[in-house]
Amino acid sequence: MTAAALPAAPPEPPLLLREDRDGVAVLTLNRAGARNALSMGLMAALQGELDAVAGDARVRAVILRGAGPAFCAGHDLREMRAAHGEAVEAVFRACSRLMIAITRLPQPVIAAVHGTATAAGCQLVATCDLAVAAEDARFATPGVQIGLFCSTPMVALSRAVPRKAALEMLLLGEPIDAGEARRIGLVNRVVPAAELEEAAHALARRIAEKPRRVVAVGKEAFWRQGGLGLEEAYAYTAGVMARNMTMDEAAEGIDAFLQKRSPRWNT
Repeated sequence: MTAAALPAAPPEPPLLLREDRDGVAVLTLNRAGARNALSMGLMAALQGELDAVAGDARVRAVILRGAGPAFCAGHDLREMRAAHGEAVEAVFRACSRLMIAITRLPQPVIAAVHGTATAAGCQLVATCDLAVAAEDARFATPGVQIGLFCSTPMVALSRAVPRKAALEMLLLGEPIDAGEARRIGLVNRVVPAAELEEAAHALARRIAEKPRRVVAVGKEAFWRQGGLGLEEAYAYTAGVMARNMTMDEAAEGIDAFLQKRSPRWNT
């Protein structure tokens, strides 16, 4: 007699979910049981989806959210603790590439934050172009409390909020609430938890109504000019605006304004 075959194990759920609606791509971190910790697998999945979105002309804006009780708890510490040498460096290289990809994505990225956003999760929020937070959201860069200073999250955080606010978060490692996050500029808006999804979608839809190519030009220019000196920034953005003036969207928008009508965007 042969032993009965064991039932097949259920398939693992995807690490990342994508839903497209009204020109908005919603990307959901889907490791709810691990509070959406950024494992190498999850970072690779998110990187791949961002690369796909970048070339998708149907997508005008992106919402980044987390499944389960938290937005993102940062790096997967169990995975990192088991890694050594080159493997540890690979984690931070992958994370850095991911953050740069968000900044360079032609479409604006909106973080919809609930629960906690800590360490690299807070870095994700700081990296996104805009952020909407639920009233229950909490933000922290707590690495100093476990002997691992949040040096890579510091890059995004220090560019998103005033220097002393960033240093206080980094040196104390203590959480701040959504109201304080808005006060220092880490998030744009704070809404009741039940309204978070709709608030993020409403913001994304308003962006999606704008001409796609112009938004992409503006986002790229915003991030590039921020790293330049004053004179260099003006020289660079003057060139950007001159090139923008040659685009069909500028001709249509200016004509519509002068003719007191709504513009008709083709892109």
